[in-house]
Amino acid sequence: MSETTTTPETTADGQEAVTNLEELRGKAAERDQFKDLAQRTRAEFENYQKRNQRDREQERQYMAGQFVLDMLPILDNLERATAAATQAGETGPLVQGVGMVQQQFLDVLKRHGVSRIDAEGKPFEPNLHQALVQQPSMERKPNTVLQVVEHGYMHHDRVLRPAKVVVSKAVEIAGS
Repeated sequence: MSETTTTPETTADGQEAVTNLEELRGKAAERDQFKDLAQRTRAEFENYQKRNQRDREQERQYMAGQFVLDMLPILDNLERATAAATQAGETGPLVQGVGMVQQQFLDVLKRHGVSRIDAEGKPFEPNLHQALVQQPSMERKPNTVLQVVEHGYMHHDRVLRPAKVVVSKAVEIAGS
């Protein structure tokens, strides 16, 4: 009968195979770490690109804001001119022309996302209105806009300039 004996050569080959297997497992684990790192880096970069794109779009959307803000005093002066002409009873071609320019100005602003803040008769909103004066009123509830002194404007969802308004307050009854 033959006995199975392990010779030093087979043991060394078996040991070498075990060492190679452990080395392969270590390399596979290292590969998995690098693959995970690469995937996370790629996801972070894609998120960065999306965030950067959103920021650029938002910047593009609001870039005209400062220009419009600089132009609003011109619009205010056109409104004052037409109001003064109307008060003086003027209705000639010059008044009509100024009124048309004013309307054209408002139309251009609207096309670029600028809208007038509707304030008169509305509840006072500190984010949209700037109160210049409080005035007693029996006809309106307290903190209601009675009069717009200077129109406010929004650019998309941002306030460019708050409306300057006169706000109602409760009437104080003498002797109370």
